[in-house]
Amino acid sequence: MVNKMADMRENRSVFSPTQNQEIHFNNEDKLKDKTMDSVPDNAQVAPPSNVVELCRETFIKTAEYLRGELDGTVEDYRLLERMNQVTMSKYSEMKQIALSISGALHDLNEKYQSLQPYLEQIDQIELSVTALEQAAYNLDQYSKRLESKFKSLEKR
Repeated sequence: MVNKMADMRENRSVFSPTQNQEIHFNNEDKLKDKTMDSVPDNAQVAPPSNVVELCRETFIKTAEYLRGELDGTVEDYRLLERMNQVTMSKYSEMKQIALSISGALHDLNEKYQSLQPYLEQIDQIELSVTALEQAAYNLDQYSKRLESKFKSLEKR
């Protein structure tokens, strides 16, 4: 803790004003030094060259960063555009397939409607065959009973 206090005192000396400068606070709480009081308000003071160079470099780097960000965004939009185009072509293909399936289904329904009377005839024939089978079965049963009666009468 004592070492930190000593470090803080040393750091404070780095920020202290020089012999020619006194720090004053004006109403806007901005720092102002006495050497600048002699310069008129409308005169322009050239900043140090390293500050100008640093500002220029900062603007260039910021512009490069923003350009990179915009290029990334543009690439994202291009990718989205390509994805939309591929999706549109896939949906177009699916539409064509659905239309051909719809046409085939319509044709199949028409064929079914044209076969409907024949299918009804087949159902009627099936019912007739079932009835005929039943009649044949009944006739067979009757003939067996008749034969057994005849044999029983013959034995007497």
